[in-house]
Amino acid sequence: MIGDYFRAAAGLVPAAAVLATLPLASITTVVLGGFAALFAGFGIRTIIRHQTRLEVTGSALRATGLRRASIIWEELDRMNLAYYSTRRDRREGWMQLDLRSGRSRIRLDSRITGFAELVEISARAAEARGLSLSAATAANLAALGVRSGAERQVRETVGDPV
Repeated sequence: MIGDYFRAAAGLVPAAAVLATLPLASITTVVLGGFAALFAGFGIRTIIRHQTRLEVTGSALRATGLRRASIIWEELDRMNLAYYSTRRDRREGWMQLDLRSGRSRIRLDSRITGFAELVEISARAAEARGLSLSAATAANLAALGVRSGAERQVRETVGDPV
C-alpha cells in the first residue's frame, strides 16, 4: 500500500503545486487539473482499500471499513480470477479476485496477505455451488496451485492429463 500512496503523491503534489503557483493558460489548467483529479482519486481509492478489513469464516467473507460488503459462500454466484501483467513476457504482474453474491461484490488483489488461501476457499465454494468458471480463471487457479473442477474440465477438453 505504501507504493500506492507514493504513486498518488508523486502525481498529485507536482500537479497541484504547478496549478497553485504558476499562471497557466486555460487548456494547460484543464489538463493539469485532470491529472491532479486522477491522482487524487487514486489516493482516495488507496485510502479506502487500506481501511478495509477482511474476515473469512466458514460461511462468509466480510469486508468492513469504509466499504462494507459480504459474500455468503452458499450464495456465491460469480468468481473470476484475472492476471494483469506488467511486462510483455508476463513474468511480472498481479492477480485480482472478483467475487459476487447477489448485489454484493468484493474485489481483492494478490498483494494482500493470505491471498492464495482466500482464492482456494473461494474456489471450493464455487465448486460446491457448481459455478462455471472461465478458462482464464481455471488457468490462473492452476498457476496458484489450486486444483478446481473447472481446471480439470479445461484439461480434459484440451487433452492434458489431470
